[in-house]
Amino acid sequence: MDVNEVEDVASSDAELLKRQEPSPLAPIMNSQLFEELFEQWLSLPETGQLVRSLIDNAKTGAPINAPGNSFNVHAAGSNSLPSMFPAGSTPPLSPRSSSSSPHISKQRTSPSSLGSPLNLVHEPVLKVIPQFYFQNGRPPTNELKQQFISRMDHVFDNCLGGLHADEFKLVTKEVCGVPSFFSSALFRKIDIDCTGIVTRDAFTRYWIDSNILTMDTATQIYIILKQPGNEYLTQVDFKPLLRELLDTHPGLEFLHSSPEFQERYAETVIYRIFYCINRSGNGRLTLRELKQGNLIAAIQNVDKEEDINKVLRYFSYEHFYVIYCKFWELDTDRDCMIDKENLINYGNHALTCRIIDRIYSQVPRKFTSKAEGKMSYEDFVYFILSEEDKSSEPSIDYWFKCIDLEGNGVLTPNELQYFYEEQLHRMECLSQERVSFEDILCQIIDMIAPEKNDCITLRDLKRSKLSGYVFNILFNLSKFFAFESRDPLLIRQQREDPSLTEWDLFAHREYIRLSMEEDVEDANESAEVWEGSLEAPF
Repeated sequence: MDVNEVEDVASSDAELLKRQEPSPLAPIMNSQLFEELFEQWLSLPETGQLVRSLIDNAKTGAPINAPGNSFNVHAAGSNSLPSMFPAGSTPPLSPRSSSSSPHISKQRTSPSSLGSPLNLVHEPVLKVIPQFYFQNGRPPTNELKQQFISRMDHVFDNCLGGLHADEFKLVTKEVCGVPSFFSSALFRKIDIDCTGIVTRDAFTRYWIDSNILTMDTATQIYIILKQPGNEYLTQVDFKPLLRELLDTHPGLEFLHSSPEFQERYAETVIYRIFYCINRSGNGRLTLRELKQGNLIAAIQNVDKEEDINKVLRYFSYEHFYVIYCKFWELDTDRDCMIDKENLINYGNHALTCRIIDRIYSQVPRKFTSKAEGKMSYEDFVYFILSEEDKSSEPSIDYWFKCIDLEGNGVLTPNELQYFYEEQLHRMECLSQERVSFEDILCQIIDMIAPEKNDCITLRDLKRSKLSGYVFNILFNLSKFFAFESRDPLLIRQQREDPSLTEWDLFAHREYIRLSMEEDVEDANESAEVWEGSLEAPF
């Protein structure tokens, strides 16, 4: 290439540079490229030797001259820096960083023909990583499979033709390690042809060949309960589980003569499960929600504990008794529905009319009742769990939606004042000392400590341990007075067992009260019968 051709190329390059619009990302890309090149150059052994020699020369006062540098100081001017590239060479393309890839274990380098420390060929060596994702579950190891088959053969050897439903309980608990009251659900999953018998081969195909053996307990229970084709659990999926629990658990034998209460107990347990675990509130319980909740631990506890009332989460009969009796007290016309007038009587008229209006506007939760303006038993379960334990996350979500009049996700002073105004009016009617809203607002801000002083978010309430008291201040006068007086009995109970929730303490107190009232009624009935027997036949 002669001089004219070089000048033509240079002029054409200059014209191209003038025509192109600079990309807004070009400075960023160039800086990243320069940093990668500099880091690569700085990591080479030859670079280290060069830097050390330059430092030594600077200390001794010797002239600084980088090896391989063809730069002429006198020709270039005093402000130019010596080039780090050898004469006549260009920088190599930036090699891919090996630190960000898990597949590269080491690199082989070989010097290039130019002899430059930068022109090194990097050949990544890929390391074979074992498979870590299995669409249908991780296959069991041979050792685990043999151990399981040994336990399985011990049960099936005596029943070569297969096992009936009543004989299958041993397989469910001892072989699979699943609670015994899942036996019927698991039996029906395997016996898809409804033959009434599960053979050894059918059980092997379902439990081992489908890789259920290696899954965790939550996933196993999820697969047993869910319907084919669904990726979630519904309330209907839990009914066979509760039916077998009612038939087999020793703590629920007394209900065998009361089938109507068996059904109500099962419904209450299912409603409580979905209230606490189904955080999306769509009635579809996902595997992730199941794992994040405490249902699996409660199920395992029920299988071990003979006293059902010691399992406070979900399954306690005493808790069911309290919920159903509270519903029965309010349902005066016995239509299994509760309207506004009924709910006003809850807790001896503790709630304000404004908060009840918000509940019946179905803002916190859509009613399952088909009757307009009436609350079903399921809706009441959600209400009473939220009302009696305002420290739980589902309860905070419930009441936050009620207070958030504008639906913008924040509670403003105007919204708080709207609900507190009725509390002030009720204080005046009861001849109680009025507490101004300004003082209450300062108290709420001190209790919640929100990120912004002009509003309260759902996150602020969930972060605070006193959020339940804020709701009581706004719409529950009885609990507001109780908080101001600080009941020492309640404080002592909470300190004795910190694991007990507000709902546990409430249910315990109410069950004692209801049982005492029932004893008094039974005593009065017995007295009436005794007095009647003493009357003269004429």
